[in-house]
Amino acid sequence: MAITIPRAATPGEAGVSKKALAELMREVIESGHELHSIMVVRHGQVAYEGYRAPYGPSFPHMLYSVSKSITSIAVGYAVEEGRFRLEDKVADLLPELRDYDTHENLEKLTVRHLITMSAGKKISFMVDRTKKQWIKDYGLGAWDYAPGEGFSYVNENIYLLCAIVHRVTGACVTDYLMPRLFEPLGIARPYWENDGCGVETGGWGLFLRLEDLTKIAMCYLDEGKFQGRQVIPAHWVRESSSKQVDSNPGSDGNGSYGYGYCFWRNKIPGSFRMDGMFGQFALIFPENDACVVTNGGQLDMDALQNTLLKYIPALFEECEEEDIAIPALPAYPVLPAAPRSAALEKQLNGRCIRFPNAVQRVARAVGFPPGIMPAMIFFMSADKAGGIDRVHLRFGGDRVKFSWSEGRERNTVLCGMAGRAYKSKITLGGVEFVLACSAAWQDGELHMQLRAVNSVAERRLRFQFRGQSVRMLMSSNPDLHLMVGGAANAVRENFPNKALGELAARMMGHVVLLAEPPHVGYMKPLFR
Repeated sequence: MAITIPRAATPGEAGVSKKALAELMREVIESGHELHSIMVVRHGQVAYEGYRAPYGPSFPHMLYSVSKSITSIAVGYAVEEGRFRLEDKVADLLPELRDYDTHENLEKLTVRHLITMSAGKKISFMVDRTKKQWIKDYGLGAWDYAPGEGFSYVNENIYLLCAIVHRVTGACVTDYLMPRLFEPLGIARPYWENDGCGVETGGWGLFLRLEDLTKIAMCYLDEGKFQGRQVIPAHWVRESSSKQVDSNPGSDGNGSYGYGYCFWRNKIPGSFRMDGMFGQFALIFPENDACVVTNGGQLDMDALQNTLLKYIPALFEECEEEDIAIPALPAYPVLPAAPRSAALEKQLNGRCIRFPNAVQRVARAVGFPPGIMPAMIFFMSADKAGGIDRVHLRFGGDRVKFSWSEGRERNTVLCGMAGRAYKSKITLGGVEFVLACSAAWQDGELHMQLRAVNSVAERRLRFQFRGQSVRMLMSSNPDLHLMVGGAANAVRENFPNKALGELAARMMGHVVLLAEPPHVGYMKPLFR
């Protein structure tokens, strides 16, 4: 039987102010925040939910670092079952680390240090994750400080937690969580990226539907219970959501209010959150018996979070329902209908376009193979796919069928050409996506928009034709240039030598060229 969260007939029925909710949604829209979906829950009922088409309630969404909080829950079960303790030495649980690291700090490193981001290790941002040697990479990483003497947000700390759970239980984290967390909450088995050897990435890579994530957030409102059933150990809910360490000392941003076991404390006293890149949030307010859960594609996460927190506590001040409309999230635009290029369509139908691009091979060598999905989706994955070739375009009716080969996979999507998008399923890098696609002719070029409804970004393609020559130009939304700017700052922090850090940061500027290079190819002759 499906397990769902009850829906209130009106926001007021769940104790949510319709006036504050309308003001919040109006500001979200007018500010241009890239919010894909939002769910507001109070007193066990959904007071409001909204989705920005083509996103919807049935599509799992990439959670990025919200995955850390789910890994934390897996650790909580293992500790409760006596599989290991937070004070256990990491090198005793993963002894192969001693093959790569002989520093005395390794013998001080505990599970608690990993889960509170106080381990002291710094792993290179540019490490090649396709080599399937993630534990070795951790062991070879430099020590920034002794365990427990600082705070550094390092994804690989949480990967090690998954490796430990896998080692002591004999099951991957997803399997381990199925009977303990996912099945009791009515959550279908989710997809979680792994290291290529069966161990989940831990710090990122989990896909859940918005309502699924909300169910987990609701457990944290009632000491681990969901609809009266104990799902997560109560003591773990209290400990993991409490401040365990200072975070980002000296900062005044949203990350400066303390860190628990993969949960962040909020600036609003008594509240905390699960937090993922691009606006994946589960803001939890126990004193109000409420949570606000979002998915998004927002580069400026603090801006979105500040907008959401601005309406607390007004959102939960019960008042008479007003006859006021709550603005709906606008649909993402698709390419509008445009005059068709009959001559080019006839020329292209059935032809194979080859892209023997040397730039693609260089990009793959440095870990940024250009693909149909934007680099921000695969940049931390073990299998990045990439290498677009053997493109076919087949026009018919109000659509064009776009097929291509990439990595070990071949995919086909339908792109609407009459001002609407069609949805198609694809698999890239072993990950299933649903793309909403549209296309149109503009000034002799074929334009395409492909938006993954379970991810954060949209791919934009422009095909230019001159005789038998074909040029494909790539861009993305959110803009990769803006994302690389943020990544450059992270690269700077990974180098104790400022000059080397600045040089590495400048090199990041070439990532856009490598990840979104012009593809120059040709049409093969059509043999009948």
